[in-house]
Amino acid sequence: MIFADWKAREAIAEAMVPLVGRLYRDRNIEISVYGRLIVKRSVIDILKAHRFVRQVEGEEISVVDTFPVLEAVAEMDVTNAHIDIGKLAVKFRDESNGRTLQAFLQEELADASTEPAEAHESTDVVLYGFGRIGRLLARLMLDRAGGGHSLRLRAIVVRKGKADNDLEKRASLLRRDSVHGSFKGTIQVDEENNALIANGNYIQIIFADGPDQVDYTQYGIKNALVIDNTGIWRDEAGLSLHLKSKGVARALLTAPGKGVKNVVMGVNHGDISDDDRVLSAASCTTNAIVPVLKAVNDQFGVVNGHVETVHSYTNDQNLIDNYHKGDRRGRAAALNMVLTETGAAKAVAKALPELEGKLTGNAIRVPTPNVSMAILNLNLDKDTSKDELNNYLRDAAVHSELQKQIDYSNSPEAVSSDFVGSRAAGVVDALATIVDGNRCVLYVWYDNEFGYSCQVVRMAQHLAKCTLDAFPKGKH
Repeated sequence: MIFADWKAREAIAEAMVPLVGRLYRDRNIEISVYGRLIVKRSVIDILKAHRFVRQVEGEEISVVDTFPVLEAVAEMDVTNAHIDIGKLAVKFRDESNGRTLQAFLQEELADASTEPAEAHESTDVVLYGFGRIGRLLARLMLDRAGGGHSLRLRAIVVRKGKADNDLEKRASLLRRDSVHGSFKGTIQVDEENNALIANGNYIQIIFADGPDQVDYTQYGIKNALVIDNTGIWRDEAGLSLHLKSKGVARALLTAPGKGVKNVVMGVNHGDISDDDRVLSAASCTTNAIVPVLKAVNDQFGVVNGHVETVHSYTNDQNLIDNYHKGDRRGRAAALNMVLTETGAAKAVAKALPELEGKLTGNAIRVPTPNVSMAILNLNLDKDTSKDELNNYLRDAAVHSELQKQIDYSNSPEAVSSDFVGSRAAGVVDALATIVDGNRCVLYVWYDNEFGYSCQVVRMAQHLAKCTLDAFPKGKH
């Protein structure tokens, strides 16, 4: 009986795959289940996304509940939207009040767009640099290319390498990743035209020695958003060099910026104006902690606190003991825990001015290649309890405006490698939460590569004005 039920659910999930794919390609509709995107996902991925709901709702929902919602959405004229069929299914179960599913959805999706997806022009994107973050950004944009109505990766700018097969080597690094696995798709190398063709997307590879030395218009690129992931030019003057190249409209830095707005999506993206032509997406750690700090401060108030980050080693450290200009970072990264400093605590104030001067911070680099943890030791304005604080953060992760930034885990067996590929900026480990009156300690996991890259893509979508409206609105 159990196996028969599994096979029935598997068959329904198989039927969902082509529907989800067509809605995405033809109508620019993303489908999710409680925030878990199921576009381009396997049958097992879809079933696991449904299983996850038990963590936040106390009971599992089934594809039996969501498939009718998906079918009904496919019959509507809705376009250009992010639709959570899990939340809609639960809301229909709890609040249908005798309405048919079709009538319920007509009301829930009344504000959704109906204009053709083709009416939305894509935005040209250039990756300046092609390191760890650059390659993950490429993967994300290629995975979310859809029908070509959002961000369109047009070019990658790098310095010419010494190897004769430079292009093939860069393609290989995109194909295979020791942490994040194989690229989902196909990559062809066009040596004659100096280009990569990835999942049907033609990507020009441009060799240049500086951000102001490229004429993008000769490649048909115009009004482009340049995402600088080199970390070399971090102030306004340096980043503005990109604007001197023909075809560039804006430049976005994937590191903390000096003298420019540091933006954490979900928190202070409303500060961006149309006049801002150079911006920073802050750091991975700042993105991980700021949404959680905002949520806690909004509800309980933060008097002061300390942020300790336990951070995976990065390419800035040495593989074996060697000279390094920074203290301690010259010691072998894979053999040592390395005390170092972080500017993330001070950077919090750039996104949350109300916390200026209230936080201290430090960091420990540890011998893991990816996934880090921020430990937030906070004094609050009022007393709370572990259950109250965790329930509030769980609700924030599922229903608040920070649901793309904050995720929630209550697994007693979760370890760092379980969070590789997490799309959230940070994941609250609920079982580790400590509360004593007005003092609390929160443990926040974050994929310092992939989760941060997702935040950068969200910011790029915001700048390109192609962020999809999410449904249902509000809490069910």
